[in-house]
Amino acid sequence: MELKFSVGGRIARPVSEVFEAVVNPETLSRYFTTGGAEGRMKTGTVVYWSFHDFPGRFPVDIIEVVDNERIVFEWDSDDPDTPYKVRTTMEFEALEDGRTLVTIREEGWRQTPAGLKASYGNCSGWMQMLCALKAWTEHGINLREGMFQ
Repeated sequence: MELKFSVGGRIARPVSEVFEAVVNPETLSRYFTTGGAEGRMKTGTVVYWSFHDFPGRFPVDIIEVVDNERIVFEWDSDDPDTPYKVRTTMEFEALEDGRTLVTIREEGWRQTPAGLKASYGNCSGWMQMLCALKAWTEHGINLREGMFQ
């Protein structure tokens, strides 16, 4: 059995606006990366994310960006004994009613107790990111403000 997960949600904004809220580091820093984001997501680049709840500056290797459709990246697993990369795919689908369906898949977790624990943590983190993205793009509310510090 492979450790992987998928979460998704609908956001009442056009796909171009939702996509831009993810790839733009200034916007991403307003609702998700509580410690800030550095670098715009572009194919072949490395960007950096920081979080108050997980101190440090995390490199994110951007594998592929297809405007308004998909972002694929790899970043380190949360396994201090044997670090490895996991792959995250974010897909953006314009819906007929003007909303955007965002789906986030993550895979590559090792079948170990540490891998299982980290995959559960990231799954809940990505669902929280989607909720924060929705609140920010639809209402200008930062759900994570003050939550981790």
